[in-house]
Amino acid sequence: MALGDKLNDMAGKAKEAAGKATDNDRLKAEGQGDQAQAKVSDTVNDVKDHAAGLKDSFNK
Repeated sequence: MALGDKLNDMAGKAKEAAGKATDNDRLKAEGQGDQAQAKVSDTVNDVKDHAAGLKDSFNK
């Protein structure tokens, strides 16, 4: 996971925990959304890396 994605994931976990602690459903959901966004971004970066590797293997 890239540093930016990891930071977004950690911030999302903190928001979710704060939402649970304060019984704030909106903050909890926002934290879960931030975590999901970080996971999607990480997956997209993984796909890009694999695609670049495939491209390189065909160019040899």
